[in-house]
Amino acid sequence: MFEAWGRFIYRRRRLVLLAAAIAVAGAAVWGTGVFGSLQSGGGFTAPGSQSEQASNLATRAFGRDTADVVVLYRSATMTVTDPAYRQAVTSTLAALPRDKVLSTVTYWTAHSPQFAGAGGHETYAVLRLAGADDAAQMKAYQAISGKLGAPGLTELAGGQIPTELTINDQVKSDIGRAEGLSMPVLLILMLVIFGSLAAASLPLAIGAVAILGSFTALRLLTLATDVSIYSINITTILGLGLAIDYGLFMVARFRDELNAQPTTEAALARTVATAGRTVAVSGITVALALASLMLFPETFLRSMGYGGVATVLVDVLAALTIMPALLAALGPRVNALRIRRSVRRAPATEDHGAWYRIARSVMRRPVAYVVVIVIALLALGSPFRSITWGGTDARALPSGSAPRVVAEALARDFPVNATTPIEAVVKFAGPVSAPAERAALASYTARLGHVPGVISAQVTGATGDVARVDLRFAANDESAAARALVAQVRAVPAPPGARVYVGGATAQLVDELGSLGATLPWMALLVVVTTFVLLFLAFGSVVLPVKAIVMNALSLTATFGAIVWIFQEGHLSGLLNFTPTGTIDPTMPILMLAIIFGLSMDYEVFLLSRIRERYDVTGDNTAAVAGGLQRTGGIITSLALLLVIVVGAFSASGITFIKLMGVGMIIALVVDATIIRVLLVPATMRLLGPANWWAPRPLRRFYARYGIREEPGQLPQVAARKVAEPV
Repeated sequence: MFEAWGRFIYRRRRLVLLAAAIAVAGAAVWGTGVFGSLQSGGGFTAPGSQSEQASNLATRAFGRDTADVVVLYRSATMTVTDPAYRQAVTSTLAALPRDKVLSTVTYWTAHSPQFAGAGGHETYAVLRLAGADDAAQMKAYQAISGKLGAPGLTELAGGQIPTELTINDQVKSDIGRAEGLSMPVLLILMLVIFGSLAAASLPLAIGAVAILGSFTALRLLTLATDVSIYSINITTILGLGLAIDYGLFMVARFRDELNAQPTTEAALARTVATAGRTVAVSGITVALALASLMLFPETFLRSMGYGGVATVLVDVLAALTIMPALLAALGPRVNALRIRRSVRRAPATEDHGAWYRIARSVMRRPVAYVVVIVIALLALGSPFRSITWGGTDARALPSGSAPRVVAEALARDFPVNATTPIEAVVKFAGPVSAPAERAALASYTARLGHVPGVISAQVTGATGDVARVDLRFAANDESAAARALVAQVRAVPAPPGARVYVGGATAQLVDELGSLGATLPWMALLVVVTTFVLLFLAFGSVVLPVKAIVMNALSLTATFGAIVWIFQEGHLSGLLNFTPTGTIDPTMPILMLAIIFGLSMDYEVFLLSRIRERYDVTGDNTAAVAGGLQRTGGIITSLALLLVIVVGAFSASGITFIKLMGVGMIIALVVDATIIRVLLVPATMRLLGPANWWAPRPLRRFYARYGIREEPGQLPQVAARKVAEPV
């Protein structure tokens, strides 16, 4: 099938390139408008959770009371009791256009000490903006952002909308900087790897196509569902990184085949039949790993799954259509514009070379390598045992950004939980104004006030049959103590005949952790089962998929341990320029699990494909492993290095959790491409010997009929051999 496809592309190369040019032009015009269609911020709330029900019920009863904008005012000399201070703030807010600002709450309207901080020298105003959604509210804020200054005072704007705008601007800046930094470095490295400008430019061309394709795919998705703004970073990383991986793999194989085949058509057909098949299997594996994110109800993770799968499919499509068409058009000219003389030299044989010698050395002492590597990876992963979950707050933004400064001032200078209380929303059977309901509410509020850890409980709203009680507490709103307090509050019996929904930021985190924990086992099961099935269909063995899954688990363990050591415990925070919070957002390891598992399988498929080719020819397991590593060791190392460059540009992001993703992926790539593929794979395959290729007889018949391979009659015959091969 793949060989026939390669011949078809060769004969229709001009038509394919014309169609590709039209599609790329359309993507450049329409797809780049995706930034205006993405959901800004949010997406972490568990749909249908108690905290979401509390929020919805309170909004219906009391209207939207979120702090769209929090304007922090500060004076070095005056306090909020001074008439001049009051006049400066109130006159400024009164001048704001009423069609942009629906309401304002200040120290002087609320008559509450929680609005005074730093000895009365600071205060804040809460603005509720006009607009049915975040996009409309952002436009409203942009219209008033230059009108918030009060005479004689300094002001900074924070809150939900300014924070989301800051994130949007930072994401766009990160992408532009990442592409500007990575592309020249990638071109230089490609020139070093290929020694030819023509060959080096092809994977980069596919990478550019993939980025535009990923933007288009995301914009198409926004027409049907909410897609998080953060997905643009992940899809750009995947789109560029995988496209370069697949492009490099195809170009390298094509150059090999040009030396082995009589015509360019035969070389291209063989390239698509081998490297193209590997790319297809790898892409499906990565896509299935990312598809597991769709199991989660949270918009953030689900949209990452949608965007990731769409991006991988774009990469595979480009690698199997545009890349073969470009290779067909160039033919031997793929080696044009050489920068070194050895470009046209025939590739080294599979039984000689540095990677071959490394594999042979490892396979002479396989037990020692396996024991030492496994112990080292588990040791690297040990910090993961002490992980502390927490939400993402303003400290994820760059230091010095206005929303972060405002958030830090609110936490430092004002009464605890001034803007993030635990909220108990009570729905009665009758009106709250009725004597029985009023007495029941008072009794319930008193019981809440006696919960250990609660500083105060106050009714902040009552209308119709709904009342809201705000609880202040001393603990940080994202701490384990605060989460335990939510559980205690939820355990307090509701008033007779009423239902209570406990919400607020801390309760949202509690519900998010519960939702993620309930879905995670199903995600893991889906990833493991689909990976096992796909690798079996690709290689006809039940042992190799199990080995690959175990090795990926070891790689992930080491990566997660390093992430906790760096981002939770704060090591290297100065070097990496971020503020440690002492916690890890629970969505980050889940997202990393899907991406890193997929990328690790990417390299596993590349390596095993070459090993399997050699094994089918020789029937010698040890020689096949050494020969396969000789053929792919340099390519896998180059692929990892190129992807590290792409990811490294994103690890410089000003948003901490995107930086976390970047650093985590770099660690995983380095561990996987060196320790796992170069050392642990040869050692374990040497220990397993012929068992590597074992499958029960019914499954061997199934593979013979439905396996993903070019030669329909070829089966793993050596699985039945009983004699271990000598090294």
